[in-house]
Amino acid sequence: MGKATKLLKDISGKVGSLMFMQTKSGKTSVYAAPDVKETPTRTKAQMLVRMAWVTLIALFKMFRKTLKHSHENLLPGRSDYNAFLADNTKNCRAYLTKTEFRNGGSLLIPCQISQGSLESISYEKNGSNVLVTDIPLGSLVIDANTTIGDLSAVLEANNPDEWLEGDQLTFFYGQQKVDAVTGTPRAKITGYKMKLDVTDDTPLWNVVSALGFSTVGGYLGMSQVITDGAAAWIHSREDEEGNLRIGTQSLYVDSSILATYTGDTAFQASANSYGGITDKQKVFLRPDEDTNTVCVAVESVNTGGGEQSGGSGSGNSGNSGSGDGGDDGDDGDVS
Repeated sequence: MGKATKLLKDISGKVGSLMFMQTKSGKTSVYAAPDVKETPTRTKAQMLVRMAWVTLIALFKMFRKTLKHSHENLLPGRSDYNAFLADNTKNCRAYLTKTEFRNGGSLLIPCQISQGSLESISYEKNGSNVLVTDIPLGSLVIDANTTIGDLSAVLEANNPDEWLEGDQLTFFYGQQKVDAVTGTPRAKITGYKMKLDVTDDTPLWNVVSALGFSTVGGYLGMSQVITDGAAAWIHSREDEEGNLRIGTQSLYVDSSILATYTGDTAFQASANSYGGITDKQKVFLRPDEDTNTVCVAVESVNTGGGEQSGGSGSGNSGNSGSGDGGDDGDDGDVS
């Protein structure tokens, strides 16, 4: 506590970072003003980005470092984790609450998982609801006796401009479930890979799963119908200079629960679990139906529980974040 000079004897209240108080004896006491913790500003635009990050971070964790080399020509200091968020934040419209995230929740969502210059692999469901790629296998019917060399030779012979010796073919398969106790959505993703080598006589299914390495109507595809799951095939290689080359691919998703976690209701629940939307919006003077009158200015506060009364939201959509998500990613706590 300090004492003021005569010049300050009539001052009371807060001035800058100081508090002035007049005592009964007529003296002026000066205190450091207490810090006032302000409520963080959370606009709808900001929360759309942050809630998308929660979902994407949870999904990225499920790949368990297998997306470490999934993007070509990353800028210095930028990781595959950063690129994954940047690729998908704008289009992610599925949301988890803070409790669901902390309970280990995750959602399989259609999203881009790799980016590069190799030709992409196309895949879609056939008439039997089995996911099939556009990779032709000719007369090869994959079975338990098929070797890595057999499939390698067919890929290189039928697709000479696309597949080279030493290239890698990766298949990701995800399963979506709901925790029977907590009701938390949970996803599990498994990856399988093979390296093209026409001399390798290792049985193919000893290295990869028939789930993503089967013959379907003369093309490479899945061995079963995809239900409450996700899948993707990725073509990659290391070029002569040791640089990554990879195809741009996205997860194909079939999920009976995804709709529950999309839309405005899901977004509001997610945003509210992280403190809600706290920005204020003003509706300024506007003509009424009676041209001789105007509406007075109205100020409304959106707490995340419903529609705002007029006006449109504004705010910075944010960036994709920084730092390598690594095995654990971020903790998903946003404010």
